[in-house]
Amino acid sequence: MIQITKNWYEILKPEFEKEYFKKLQEWLNEEYSSHTIFPPYNQIFNALNMVKFNDVKVVIIGQDPYHEIGQAMGMSFSVPKGQELPPSLKNIYKEIENEFGIKCEENGDLTRWAKQGVLLLNAVLTVRQGQANSHKGKGWENITTEIIKKLNQRKDPVVFLLWGANAKAIGENITNSWHYVLKSAHPSPLSAYNGFLGNNHFKKCNEILKSLGKSEIDWR
Repeated sequence: MIQITKNWYEILKPEFEKEYFKKLQEWLNEEYSSHTIFPPYNQIFNALNMVKFNDVKVVIIGQDPYHEIGQAMGMSFSVPKGQELPPSLKNIYKEIENEFGIKCEENGDLTRWAKQGVLLLNAVLTVRQGQANSHKGKGWENITTEIIKKLNQRKDPVVFLLWGANAKAIGENITNSWHYVLKSAHPSPLSAYNGFLGNNHFKKCNEILKSLGKSEIDWR
């Protein structure tokens, strides 16, 4: 079984018992045994394992894991300490620095955000080395959509940051009016200047959290 905390396992148990997930797991076992797959098998659900369901304050949705050696760690946009910052994360840091007039940490491990209640969820949770989106359409979208649906059902408001088309598509499942949804272009170099840079999402997010009586995120 893929490693997942009891907290999230109980919430997603009905999905794990469905036929599509059983087929997905069989397929993943074959993929991991015959190809180089990221992230490591025990980190697939890292994003969930870092933040309990009731502690989620903010959700940032990515596309799929980084597909080069040593980068993916089971949380969207995050790379282990010591790894070079990927272009999208560089743009995320650039936006944060511009919004707050601060200097972000040089390392790309976003565990520090997760510990504050930021769920760093990818739409697809695994990928083959060097092949972006290679695990798209294999079943992950069913379970990540269900995660969003479960958060949507929660009465306690959540702030969703949706960057790019894939995130916005999953975001269509956020239907309850008490949640907050901020949308923009993706931070990738291909689209960052079409609406990501200057979106002010991090400051807006903190303003929303403050208005809800919740602690703001230290985005550094």
